Amino acid sequence: MPKLNRRQFSFATAAAVTTATLSRPSLAVSPNDKLGVCIAGVNSRGNEHIRGFNKDPRTEIRAIVDIDESVGQQRAAKIKELQGKAPEVFKDVREALEFDGIDILTCATPNHWHALMGVWAMQAGKDVYIEKPISHNIHEGRALVEAAKKYGRMFQTGTQSRSSSACQEMVKFIEDGGIGEVKFARGLCYKRRKSIGAKGDYPIPEKVDFDLWSGPATYTDPKLTRGRFHYDWHWQRHYGNGDLGNQGPHQTDIARWGLGLNRHPNSVVSYGGRLGYDIERDDPAYVDAGDTANTEVSIYDYGDKCIVFETRGLDVAESLGDEVATMFGKERGNKIGVIFYGTEGYVAQTTYSYCRAFDKNMKLTKEFRAKDVGDAHFANFIDACQSRDYSTLNADAMTGHLSAAVSHLGNISYYLGEENKVDASELEATLSKIKSLDDNSATLARTVQHLKSNRVDLDKTPIALGPHLKFDPKAEVFLENAEANKMLTREYRQGFEVPDGANV
Repeated sequence: MPKLNRRQFSFATAAAVTTATLSRPSLAVSPNDKLGVCIAGVNSRGNEHIRGFNKDPRTEIRAIVDIDESVGQQRAAKIKELQGKAPEVFKDVREALEFDGIDILTCATPNHWHALMGVWAMQAGKDVYIEKPISHNIHEGRALVEAAKKYGRMFQTGTQSRSSSACQEMVKFIEDGGIGEVKFARGLCYKRRKSIGAKGDYPIPEKVDFDLWSGPATYTDPKLTRGRFHYDWHWQRHYGNGDLGNQGPHQTDIARWGLGLNRHPNSVVSYGGRLGYDIERDDPAYVDAGDTANTEVSIYDYGDKCIVFETRGLDVAESLGDEVATMFGKERGNKIGVIFYGTEGYVAQTTYSYCRAFDKNMKLTKEFRAKDVGDAHFANFIDACQSRDYSTLNADAMTGHLSAAVSHLGNISYYLGEENKVDASELEATLSKIKSLDDNSATLARTVQHLKSNRVDLDKTPIALGPHLKFDPKAEVFLENAEANKMLTREYRQGFEVPDGANV
């Protein structure tokens, strides 16, 4: 069949939706009919989508999309074993959206494809579930918010903690004054990430359509600069957003939720670097193929409230700080979660299904537990698809947009200051002048100690300091910084442009 470009596809599908789909209260004929699901991106996180939508009796997986033909066929065989019927397999999501019987598109592709798939799907009259971050940049997040409004589609962000009864009870506990007044939260991604290998000429996997995989991203030489094709795009900013944008949206979402912040911050500043991999490889000349930070601290000012997010990609056994060591444990291993600081105590979200409260003396006072968080999040989405009540969604498009934007804003500051290498004393002097409810000097000291404990020589590879950027939360633009505003969007390939919110 002929393939439509984006403009042709958008016009045709939008017209069809306006005249047919939106006039119906639901895509299903009756509550007893199964909703047809198409899962896009089935190599990694897409496996959880397969498990979750197969488990729910209200849905049937009728199509899958993957640009790797071998992966697509393997997953189709697996789905046939699970539900007794194989799904149709597509490489191009546009063809899948024209396939009969599809009510829902779920997206677990690389980040640079998230928003465009979501916009196309909603224009085609489908409800949408997109993994975090829902966008590669702020422009894309706004497009998804406006598309959900315009086409009346259900949209769920894959931040599963929103459907965790443990996290819901924790947030209620904070709102009810369980730890007094709370104005500050710290998000943690202390998650070991090894080097992805040196830059080099690596072959594209044999059955991968690299042109289609590139999608909205400008086309690069198919000679890759990374050895592992299907995951390490996370650490190349052309496609991914580093761990601030990978793991981060889970924790920044919970931090915003607990603080009651339903808007963008007023300002941001980040510092960090991609550090320590030359030590890991015992080669002073070694250059890792990634170009996102593996060590990054971002400070977000919301006026009377504040969020700090810390990314640590090297070994995290030392320099945890008293709060983290007490709430997350001193033993080796990743420390991922959020700490809320109250006038009368602390609350820590340590997993999606477990949170706990402490008094000011660090004595455990309350625990919150949940089960089957992922299933609950899928179920909440399917409930909304059947009821057509957008207000029942636990993580709608705006929720996903605001939480992804926290990551995007932090990365923009880091990227703009990437070449601004400063020593620790200069960095401390600068941070002391930046408004924050955190102890900026103490956080910097822990970060420096973390790097030194991993044998990083900060005289040879100093930390980079980004500019302190002021942001207009309503207009979604930086104030008096043209270079930063350019990074709110990206250059798109013809036929794969993500429209702005006013033109979805």
